[in-house]
Amino acid sequence: MMLTVTNDEKTTSSSLTPAPEQPCRCFSMFELSSATDGFDEKWCIGQGGCGKVYKGKISDGPTNTYAIKRLHFMSDQGEPDFWVDVEMLSRLRHCNLVSLIGYCNEGKDMALVYEYMPNGTLYDHFHKKGTVLNWSQRLKICIGAARGLHYLHTGTGTQHGVIHRDVKSSNILLDQNYAAKIADFGLAKIGPTNQTHTYVSTAVKGTFGYMDPDYFYTGRLTRKSDVYAFGVVLLEVMCGRPALDKSLDEGLAIWAQDRIKQGNLTQIIDSRLRDHISKSSLKEFTRTAV
Repeated sequence: MMLTVTNDEKTTSSSLTPAPEQPCRCFSMFELSSATDGFDEKWCIGQGGCGKVYKGKISDGPTNTYAIKRLHFMSDQGEPDFWVDVEMLSRLRHCNLVSLIGYCNEGKDMALVYEYMPNGTLYDHFHKKGTVLNWSQRLKICIGAARGLHYLHTGTGTQHGVIHRDVKSSNILLDQNYAAKIADFGLAKIGPTNQTHTYVSTAVKGTFGYMDPDYFYTGRLTRKSDVYAFGVVLLEVMCGRPALDKSLDEGLAIWAQDRIKQGNLTQIIDSRLRDHISKSSLKEFTRTAV
C-alpha cells in the first residue's frame, strides 16, 4: 500500500531546516548589470524558458567569474522557480551540486548568481560543440552526476530528500576538470526518504524525452522518476544521441532499450567509442542504464 504525501508547488523552508545553510549574498541589479556590461549578449552563455544566463565578473567575490541567471520579467514560471532554487541550494552542500552564491530580488528584476562552470553543459558537448569525450571522461561525468543525485535523494542530513524533477544532460554542468555538477533546482520537490514507495502528488513537470512514464500518467512523483531520467542521460552518453532525436521514430530511451534487448549493442554506441571500450565496462554500463 502506498502512502500519499500531498505537497503544493511552493517548498517550505521548514522541510530542510536541519541542513546547514550556505552564505547567500544579496546582490543589487546595478552590481549584476556592471558585471555583465549591461547584460551584453556577448556574455550570454545559455538560455532557458525563464531567462538567459550570463558570464559575469564580480571583483569582491571569492572568485572573479560567476554565472548570472537573469529571469525574464514576463515569465510566469520564473518567480516560483526562482525561490525554489534559492531555497534548495542555500541548504544543500555537495561537490557534485552547483553552488548558489547569491541572488537579486528587485521587483520584476530577479537574478540568481551561481559558481561559474567553464566547460558548460554535458548536452552542449555532445550535441552542439561536437566534443570528443573518451570513455573514461564519460564515466567520470556519469559517476559524479550519480553521486550528486544520490545525495539529493538520501544524504541531505534530514528525513526529507529532494527529487530534482528535471534531470537531463543540459542540467549537468562541467567544471574546468570536467567534474559533473547537477544544476537548476527550479522544479525540485521535497519527499520523505524513510519509505521507498512513498510518492508526492504534484503537477506533472519536466522535459519530454527524460520524463518517467509512470509519473507522466499518474502524477505520482518518486525518486524513481529522477532515476529514470538519469538512465536516459546514461543512454545519451553511450549513444551520443539526444533524448529526442529527430532521426528516430521514438525517443532515445525506447529506441536504445529495444536494440539492447535484440543484442544490437555495438550498433547503437557512439561511433567515436567503438574499439575504445572494454566489453566488461560496456556491459556493466548498459546494465545500469537499462
